[in-house]
Amino acid sequence: MTANTKDTIYVDIDDEITAIIDKVRASNAKIVALVLPKRASVFQSIVNMKLLKRTAEAAKKHIVLITTEPNLMPLAAAVGLHVAATPQSKPEVPTVEEPADNSDAADEAIDEDNEDSFPAQKAGNKPIGELSGAAVAAPADGVETLDLPDDDAEGADDETPAAEVKSKKNRKLAVPNFNRFRLRLVLAVLLLAALVAGLVLAAVVLPKASVAISTNASTVNANFNVTLDTAAQALDASKHIVPAKAEQQQKTTSQQVATTGQKNTGDIAAGTVTMTTCIGGFGFPNNVPAGTGVSTNGLTFITQSSASFSPTGPDPVHSCYKYVSGSVAITAQNAGAKYNVDNATFTVAGRSDVNANGSASGGTDNIIQVVAQADIDSATQKLAAQDTNAIKASLEQTLQGDGMYPLPATFSASSPAVTTSNNVGDQAANVTVTQAVTYTMYGAKQADLVTLIKNAINAQIDASSQSILDDGLSKAKIGVLNTSQGSEQVSLQAAALVGPDINTNEIKKEIAGKKAGDVQSLIGNIPGVTKVEVQLSPFWVSTVPSNASKVQVTVSGAK
Repeated sequence: MTANTKDTIYVDIDDEITAIIDKVRASNAKIVALVLPKRASVFQSIVNMKLLKRTAEAAKKHIVLITTEPNLMPLAAAVGLHVAATPQSKPEVPTVEEPADNSDAADEAIDEDNEDSFPAQKAGNKPIGELSGAAVAAPADGVETLDLPDDDAEGADDETPAAEVKSKKNRKLAVPNFNRFRLRLVLAVLLLAALVAGLVLAAVVLPKASVAISTNASTVNANFNVTLDTAAQALDASKHIVPAKAEQQQKTTSQQVATTGQKNTGDIAAGTVTMTTCIGGFGFPNNVPAGTGVSTNGLTFITQSSASFSPTGPDPVHSCYKYVSGSVAITAQNAGAKYNVDNATFTVAGRSDVNANGSASGGTDNIIQVVAQADIDSATQKLAAQDTNAIKASLEQTLQGDGMYPLPATFSASSPAVTTSNNVGDQAANVTVTQAVTYTMYGAKQADLVTLIKNAINAQIDASSQSILDDGLSKAKIGVLNTSQGSEQVSLQAAALVGPDINTNEIKKEIAGKKAGDVQSLIGNIPGVTKVEVQLSPFWVSTVPSNASKVQVTVSGAK
């Protein structure tokens, strides 16, 4: 659209004045015709009329109100806005006339005429001519008018016939409409209540202020050891002994695993061996006692009787004298068919000078599944790997409920008490391992810890001009040094923020009711303050609320 043409904007009954102003500013036309719906409440305010007029003048545009509402005419006349009955009618600035004696009857005629019109929410579906209602009479002499270009390209009528004006009713015969009066009264009361509620909301509830104070603060470190003593009754600041509470919680967990061990419960093989030895020179071989192990191919047998030797003659090959025992009974160390051996050569445990030869039989296999030590170890490892965060959180919550400041660094677990459903070697398809662990966490009063930190910091600063802005306890590093019955010694490292002495509660009282500039000047004069930022909300708030709970003051500084 070029700058010399007219733009027609249809106003919805729910539109706010800000939305209408935005539409006017967005239009590229020099003349903007606003087609108003019936009973447009947004234009019932002289303030809104003035805002619209001011916007048009700033944008170098002409505003024409397309309406026949009689109660809008005085407002349009007061601010100098042009009005036309239809987009094809001649715009003019209305003149304010004194009401006639029969104004009540005229109002009723207008109301009755308006009742026959269509609802305002359907205005977008109606032609512009129908929106105007009745035509406006030709302007009188001396009335300011405005030439308004036609909307239609060709064949548009220059004028729309004026609506017929109903004859005035006889005032003596008019009957008061009490239902309408009652409705208007209720609406007025509701409007008043909404207005009061809106004023309270806008003036009391919504206003907030945020003041951010930047200072030339610095970090001062505090490093010392603390003894957490459950038997102490009061803080000993000189010895750093803090009354503490050791909160404990026992947790019993179980883990079941499948057994992997095997055991042969078949028959044990038995047999006999004959032992031989050869001695060079003079002498006689010692007997091999009963219970001695003899082995062949990794299979071990146990002798059941003592073996004594008898000489059999010299051995010219080995240059020694040969001795042979009698038949010695042997029994396999374990059951199994693998212990059945025939004419096997055995070594004798502890007697490298003795050899044995013999056979064993009668061993059978019967393999069963049993508990192995590896099965118990596997279940125990799985229990140890379970997450303890839930227990730690529970201990912290319990300490907080008791008014203590929890120290998660002191969290510890006792040695687990382990029990098993079966012993090693027992026949079982599964084994269940159960362990009971006692978890402990220490807590102390936050005020006691803060006191120790402040004592350490105040010894390093000038307390007359500086104060501790943040004691640093929330980010302090705590390590366990030593643990004993009922007490625990820990190291504490805190980085405190030190800066100008600023009392935020006093600041809130001093800045109540002041504008942002005054707040910046007041706080900026405090020694050590480098910057003050003030934010007021919502947008209509111009001063700091008097309610301290609506004011947030934060103090920070360069580290």
